[in-house]
Amino acid sequence: DFLCLDRCLNSLKYLLCLPQKKGSFVASDVEQLKQAIAECKRLILELPEHSEKQKDTVIKLIHLRLKLQELKDPEEDEPNLQVLLEHRFSKEKSKSVKQMCDKCSTIIWGLIQTWYTCTGCYYRCHSKCMNLINKPCVRSKVSHQSEYELSICPEVGLDKQDYRCAECRTPISLRGVPNEARQCDYTGQYYCSSCHWNDTAIIPSRVIHNWEFEPRQVCRTSMRYLALMISRPVLKLKEINPLLFNFVEELVEIRKLRQDILLMKPYFITCKEAMEARLLLHLQDRQHFVENDDMYSLQDLIDTSSGRLSCSLTEIHTTFAKHIKLDCEKCQAKGFMCELCKEGDILFPFDNHTSVCHDCFAVFHRDCYYDNSTTCPRCARMLERQHEESQNP
Repeated sequence: DFLCLDRCLNSLKYLLCLPQKKGSFVASDVEQLKQAIAECKRLILELPEHSEKQKDTVIKLIHLRLKLQELKDPEEDEPNLQVLLEHRFSKEKSKSVKQMCDKCSTIIWGLIQTWYTCTGCYYRCHSKCMNLINKPCVRSKVSHQSEYELSICPEVGLDKQDYRCAECRTPISLRGVPNEARQCDYTGQYYCSSCHWNDTAIIPSRVIHNWEFEPRQVCRTSMRYLALMISRPVLKLKEINPLLFNFVEELVEIRKLRQDILLMKPYFITCKEAMEARLLLHLQDRQHFVENDDMYSLQDLIDTSSGRLSCSLTEIHTTFAKHIKLDCEKCQAKGFMCELCKEGDILFPFDNHTSVCHDCFAVFHRDCYYDNSTTCPRCARMLERQHEESQNP
């Protein structure tokens, strides 16, 4: 039998090495390949387990299947880029990485199958599954609707879903007949096993309301949506849950550092040395930190909980303050003297022991401003000057 298989393989090698046009093949070649594959399978079962002949036969079976796949599905016929339901599918070149098809939920064998990945939401599928896709790209939802579900697991019940998957409408039930119903902790809805793979993700509503970061099971669409949204600053905590600052000390520290950085920003914008040194690019991964102090991304909150954000932001704060107070003479010249006590060093609005007038932005020692006066001297002078100008037009 083994010699018969070798003769069959040798004749196939001759046929398959003949020059052929791209995308064309002889039907008899495919039939002979199928026969050889069937013979290999039979021999593998009959040969002694772990024997050298069995191992050689397995290797030959792999080569035969690869060749059959090339004849049936030639790679040259597959375009490198396909657009479907706002997905932008790019053909993958990796042959060794094992992935799962998001459409049929089976393994993608890169060695013998052509597969695609959406560059927007990272949806993966076989080339043969492309025409069966009915889920639009999640990135389009992120672009048009950048907001989170802020209710914790807003369940409506399987009966409200008519005992069907919330996404593909496949019949489901809690008893697993005909398909198991799996709940997504983000949407609160139930899905079938093809749309819900028991992936886990941190749920924004649980973080905001309970300061809880334990990953929960979510459906595939929610997993992609949360992954794409994680760095977007769309959470205004002081409106959604202002009491969170009373219970989470780390958030108070982060808010103070962000407020200080916003006070430092005008110094850098008008400083040539700071612009050349690109100091504000220290925060290029969190650009919203130099635009406001009240918007947070989910990643900001995750890093706050772990302590990473406090460490990195403190280091950046120190670098910025060093430039303004020590390294740059032009920035130093924009400091303030306390007009109430007229003592001490040059003051800056981001110093811990200072207070800033909300009308004219003059800076004073905190103790002086609250203990010795309720009126800002600078504002008083400005009002007096305006009064004199109105008296003497």
